[in-house]
Amino acid sequence: MTIASSPMSLAVSTLQEGFPESEFLPVEPLMDAPYNSPSGNSNPEIDESEIDLLSVSWNQDYGCFAAGTNHGFRIYNCDPFKETFRRDLKSGGFGIIEMLFRSNILALVGGKANTQYPPNKVIIWDDHQSRCIGEFSFRSEVRAVKLRRDRIVVVLEHKIYVYNFMDLKLLHQIETLANPRGLCCLSHQVNTSVLACPGLRRGQVRVEHFGLNMTKLINAHDSRIACLTMTMDGLLLATASTKGTLVRIFNAMDGTRLQEVRRGVDRADIYGIALSPNVQWLAVSSDKGTVHIFSLRVRVVGEDPSSVQSTAAAALSHQYSSSSLDALISPTSAGANPGSSLSFMKGVLPKYFSSEWSFARFHLPECTHYMSAFGSQNTVIIVGMDGSFYRCIFDPVNGGEMVQHEYVRFLKTQLKSR
Repeated sequence: MTIASSPMSLAVSTLQEGFPESEFLPVEPLMDAPYNSPSGNSNPEIDESEIDLLSVSWNQDYGCFAAGTNHGFRIYNCDPFKETFRRDLKSGGFGIIEMLFRSNILALVGGKANTQYPPNKVIIWDDHQSRCIGEFSFRSEVRAVKLRRDRIVVVLEHKIYVYNFMDLKLLHQIETLANPRGLCCLSHQVNTSVLACPGLRRGQVRVEHFGLNMTKLINAHDSRIACLTMTMDGLLLATASTKGTLVRIFNAMDGTRLQEVRRGVDRADIYGIALSPNVQWLAVSSDKGTVHIFSLRVRVVGEDPSSVQSTAAAALSHQYSSSSLDALISPTSAGANPGSSLSFMKGVLPKYFSSEWSFARFHLPECTHYMSAFGSQNTVIIVGMDGSFYRCIFDPVNGGEMVQHEYVRFLKTQLKSR
């Protein structure tokens, strides 16, 4: 592993309304590419019909997403939906694009066909200064990169490296079970520093509370972990396994299972799990072509969303008290997930008869990898690897089928194996 860096004058320009063109000053071109504004002409040497989508990824607050292509990358704002920025390259594209909220800082990992930046190298790029401010090279392919304002996390198949953002010094190394998907998630509030990743045993999740200098191992599933996510404060963890039938929500402090919901009874490949900002809803997307919405009970009934996290934090401060979870688990109310009518026989029948099923759902073509997130006012936003963007509305009282509110084909591409 080698690290190279320029002097780190991290002047991070926070953008409140997407990426205005004026924020990206083309002092020097990105790698070998001329600057291209979304409203201007794209590189005339790159035919739009030759653009293939390699990856899509949300920023930390789900207000934007980045699309890595075989000829560069593009940034899109979600509400309102619009392309806000792009870079087109001749030498190849990027298989991983990680944004830092709405700032000028990006982490880039080259796609396999990138002749200048291979997939075992991470570039920390400051697009305001149009220069590389840090570079990491590894002996194996980078599976994921995660950013906080104070940390850079690089995920390899069997190891995770955590660096300090300001000076690129290595702070932590974490060994994991084989992790080809690069599973890892971070908290993003200033006063918490939490990382969750696969452990060294099948179905195990390792939670690092860096601020408390504490490690918690959670035996979440019998099968291997397929997907995981945390709340912004790192207090709650949601996981799914390669079996793809159940999603479990845990107290990330003491590992207590708080709730379990069921996507279905047949095996599925879970593509993504999303938690709403008020921790009232959970969304699950899979290869079955359905996005399921579940009502969560890990919240305080009657509290406004802004106070939920502080109440949860107070409850979790008594992490070993048997009553510490009372404030996190609310009784069933309007918007509850349906259960089986045979639940009174749950001591006799298989477990799934008493499971909590989805509250609302939206159906999509099965052949595409989709990821979902929550927007404002009971909306769900969905981005597909076929270049599609959906905005759907669900009824928070009655649930059922979601209504498609918006559809955009942001990139006309053919889905190819990667």
